[in-house]
Amino acid sequence: MEQIDEAIEQEEIVCVYLYTPMCGTCQLASRMLEIVQELFPDIKFCKSDINYMPERAISWSIESVPCLLIFRNAQLEKKIYAFHSVPYLYETIKKLL
Repeated sequence: MEQIDEAIEQEEIVCVYLYTPMCGTCQLASRMLEIVQELFPDIKFCKSDINYMPERAISWSIESVPCLLIFRNAQLEKKIYAFHSVPYLYETIKKLL
């Protein structure tokens, strides 16, 4: 949790991926994000099991998992619940750069 907070405060853009371990859709989304992460080597990506951060789930108004939060300059810019495809994720993140 501290590492995520630190990254959000220090980096211009941070992608925070929230999941639960037993979620099949989360596992697929995780594989998609691994590819996207390779395409954006300068962007910090963090990953966390939402079960260990219930207070953040409330403060960030997380409705479901998988969820990708994109922060710019410590402000939440975008929430993605439907990951669709690698090209979709790539284009969505690229638009925020």
